[in-house]
Amino acid sequence: MKSVQIYSTESCGYCKLAKEFFQKNNVEFQEFDVGKDLAKRQEMIEKSGQMGVPVIIIDKDIIVGFNKSKLQELLGIVPA
Repeated sequence: MKSVQIYSTESCGYCKLAKEFFQKNNVEFQEFDVGKDLAKRQEMIEKSGQMGVPVIIIDKDIIVGFNKSKLQELLGIVPA
């Protein structure tokens, strides 16, 4: 199984969409709230080079924003 991490904030609509996508497709993920966790916020900036959320990391691939087709591709999910 691939390692999936999402850096998000509570108020981010695209973060909610991404998490709903993972739940709907039974993808386990680790979530970091960068609105509350300053260390994880700094880690996200170092990894992605910017402050926008969501930042999704699948193994070594970094996706900034909610890109459903890219997530499907990286996770091997066939579009419904």
